Amino acid sequence: MKEFKLLGLSLVFVGAAHAQDAKDAKKAIDAEQYQKAKNTLKTLIASEPQEGKNYFLIGDIYLTQTETDSAAYYFNKGVAVKDNPEYNQIGLAHIALNKGDAAGAQAKFAAVEKDLRKRDVEQLIYMGKAYIYSDNPNYVKAIEYLNKALAKDEKSAEAFFYRGEANYRNKDSNAAFSDYRNAFNLDNTLLKAKLKLGVLKKNTKAAFPEAVADFNALLATNPNYGPAYRELAETYYLWGSMDRAKYAENTKQAIAFYEKYMQNTDYSLNSRMRHADFLVLAGDYKALEAEAKEMQKLDKVNPRILRYLSYSAYENGNYQESLDAMNKFIASVEPKRIIARDYLYRGLAQLALNVATDEEGNTTVVDQAKFDEAIADIKKAAATDIEITNEFGAIGQKLFKQKLYGPAAVVLGAATENPEGRNLFVDNFYYGFALYADYVTKPDDQKATYAESLVKADSAFAKVNELNPEFPEAFIYKAKVNQLVKTDEAYAKMASAYDSYIALIVAKGPADVEKNKKNLLEAYDNAGAYYVAKDKVKAKEYFTKSLELDPANEYAKQELDKLK
Repeated sequence: MKEFKLLGLSLVFVGAAHAQDAKDAKKAIDAEQYQKAKNTLKTLIASEPQEGKNYFLIGDIYLTQTETDSAAYYFNKGVAVKDNPEYNQIGLAHIALNKGDAAGAQAKFAAVEKDLRKRDVEQLIYMGKAYIYSDNPNYVKAIEYLNKALAKDEKSAEAFFYRGEANYRNKDSNAAFSDYRNAFNLDNTLLKAKLKLGVLKKNTKAAFPEAVADFNALLATNPNYGPAYRELAETYYLWGSMDRAKYAENTKQAIAFYEKYMQNTDYSLNSRMRHADFLVLAGDYKALEAEAKEMQKLDKVNPRILRYLSYSAYENGNYQESLDAMNKFIASVEPKRIIARDYLYRGLAQLALNVATDEEGNTTVVDQAKFDEAIADIKKAAATDIEITNEFGAIGQKLFKQKLYGPAAVVLGAATENPEGRNLFVDNFYYGFALYADYVTKPDDQKATYAESLVKADSAFAKVNELNPEFPEAFIYKAKVNQLVKTDEAYAKMASAYDSYIALIVAKGPADVEKNKKNLLEAYDNAGAYYVAKDKVKAKEYFTKSLELDPANEYAKQELDKLK
């Protein structure tokens, strides 16, 4: 009897140890220590092959890392075990949601829910999670399941947290804040809830210092909590992007915090890929190239590594290597995995390879067909994700400096189509400038074909004037464009634009008048010529001003003599 009691006691301790291991795995998952969590769960599966929840947890990690085949492998093994197999049906339903099979997923959820006991809450939470993090999310359905969980357990911190996630993604920040706060108040060890309160501040784009303070406060309680370092990195990056004066300092700080994130999570392939994604944002392409090479040591066949090799090779001046890597990447992945930046870099590499300089220093196109393919890829990038057009201004200006005015206009035109673009003012100016320069450099017998370019240029300069009515350069080029259109309406626009240019420069004072003398003479003479038939007093004024600037101006003298 004594031996039986001792044996029973030892079994209790073994069960408690295993339960603790499962909790440790979940804690590691929350801390984004995915490799540690997978190792723990694989050990648990070996020691407890009939516990379905362990199969589900490791499968869910693989889903988080977008490794669907590995996730399905564990879910399919888990549905066949004795204890808690229903969790794995939830995992398979999540995969169905990712594939767009909402009806199939719902059928699996319904089957699981039908057999739940009164106190079964966690399954409902994981159903809600599936709807939140699916490739095809449904936040309303997620909240429905999380409300069911809270109806069963009104003190479930996890249910509040994930309802906060659903509300946050559904753009209800107030509800999200309330849910995250409730989750942390119910369980102050739930650091991810505290973290999200800081994330809400970070994403207001106005409260970066407050977000940093929140993340630092969290780290004061647990200096090894990796996700807080990642959020600090992303906050400093965004802060630098919004405040260009702080860009260099904050980006350096961001990269340092991301390294701390890696140190406190793991250096697995998936973590390295996330690090690589951040290095792309931060523009540290030397570090990106080094990271890509480290990833290749871990996995020589993963196509995503080719993406990072392509990006870094281009930025480090290795254009053929960049093009080859991106072509291999695009050929080896599903179309839905190709992002705007992939098309952009393939286009940029192809562009760089097909631009040369002749003996006279003029830029030439090596292969027009490949050049056109490059432009098409850049435009496809914009069509795939309009936000990437925020980077098109720099590309277009580079093409402009190479005197590739037509391609520059294509790239800059795509940038101006984003009404929320961060560089809308500059992009519109250079777009109009590129269209104008492309037109005037065309042979005379081709100019009629490009007449529409002048109309677009006029609209671009008008947009610049709208965004900043005191930018004189837009007025002078608007005038030049309309002079080339040669219609009565265009001449009227020309004169009006010259009027605005003259007024702005003269108001700045004598120094600016002298500095802009050439353009002012053009404005006085051309506008004066227009006003000869419309307003003789104004015409005399302009020709007189022209002679004051240049007493040797024979054209102005002749026109004044005619007006006497």
